Amino acid sequence: MIFQGKAWKFGANINTDVIIPAKYLNTSNPKELAKHCMEGIDKDFSTKVKINDIIIAENNFGCGSSREHAPVAIKESGVSCIIAKSFARIFYRNAFNIGLPLLESKEAVENICTGDDIKINLLNGEILNITQNKKFYAQPIPPFMVDLIKSGGLIGYIRKKLKISSSNENL
Repeated sequence: MIFQGKAWKFGANINTDVIIPAKYLNTSNPKELAKHCMEGIDKDFSTKVKINDIIIAENNFGCGSSREHAPVAIKESGVSCIIAKSFARIFYRNAFNIGLPLLESKEAVENICTGDDIKINLLNGEILNITQNKKFYAQPIPPFMVDLIKSGGLIGYIRKKLKISSSNENL
């Protein structure tokens, strides 16, 4: 899987209240959540971000509450992937559960600026900063997790697997 988009760089300890402020948690509508994505740190982010853009962040991205609303808002806003030095554990799991890929790469984070054009290959972990003509690597996402992402998250993945299983039972 290849993603290419513009980088949006954020600092350390970006918590879920910054990603999607608590006052919007009365809805689970992804489109409504996307309108307020990153509002706690950049009130205009949702109007500036484009499909396939990439968030770059320092340490501990997604800390705070375990709300799934945060990765949903990010994914629905158009962000294709997040690269950070590290992620909060629950955010990491929630992101993959909804089909939002995450990569950890200290070198990439330290060498990517907001506005840089970034190309990511999830299968080999290659991160190419096209703007600066620099290449970095992250641990590739395991094939079963790539399938999870391709399926749109855990629910889509399970539906796909159950459909395959039930069709095999008829053989």
